[in-house]
Amino acid sequence: MQIVISPAKTFNFEKESITDSFSMPDFLDDSAILIEELRFFSPAKLSSLMDMSPKLADLNYDRFQKWNRVFTETNAKQAILAFTGAVYEGLSARDFTDDDFSFAQDHLRTLSGLYGLLRPLDLIQPYRLEMGTKLNTARGRNLYHFWGDKITDAINESLEKEDKPVLVDLASMEYFKSINLKKLRGEVVTPVFKELKGSSYKVVSFSAKWARGLMSSYIIKNRFKDVEELKSFNEAGYEYKASLSSERQWIFTRG
Repeated sequence: MQIVISPAKTFNFEKESITDSFSMPDFLDDSAILIEELRFFSPAKLSSLMDMSPKLADLNYDRFQKWNRVFTETNAKQAILAFTGAVYEGLSARDFTDDDFSFAQDHLRTLSGLYGLLRPLDLIQPYRLEMGTKLNTARGRNLYHFWGDKITDAINESLEKEDKPVLVDLASMEYFKSINLKKLRGEVVTPVFKELKGSSYKVVSFSAKWARGLMSSYIIKNRFKDVEELKSFNEAGYEYKASLSSERQWIFTRG
């Protein structure tokens, strides 16, 4: 079983890392190509390209100028510890043991606009480049074209090592679209988290993102390898609702 999650827009590179273990992203040559493209954008053009404030555009202009192929303790950090935001609050990787990190390294992947696909301990430098960005490159008019089937091929390599090749989709639609399902060599299960609002269950954005992180952590800490075990997920009051679920979309509710 492999798990995919989305990256975050925010980072914390100030906190000391709790593990000395690290790895390098597999697609740094591709990342360098994107960085070279982005370095030609002024802060104003970055603001327009990524629909962000002038302050954030200035910050990311500076990040792109400083990005370096040499990753060090001062300019890079393990992805699972660098990203912040709802998913990563739920994941709570700072509570991981060495064995948790090891299991996560084999089974958890973060989809990324700049890095393509990240293992938890892959070092990253801070950036802002969402997968849905319409960045023109020699490979096409957006990042989906740029990455092509590279992300899918890498996930397939990991799925081939599994007894039961199942991909657990805990990513947003924007990022999950970077995977070519026609070429994916495994089944897909998408957990969906809903809250009781009035007389019906609805997706609440922040809570759903947080729950994706909680479920990722639940899989890692319990060393699950069979997707059916996910139905036991009961963190933060959530429970599996068979009556609302389909074969590929599993609904978890609370409230």
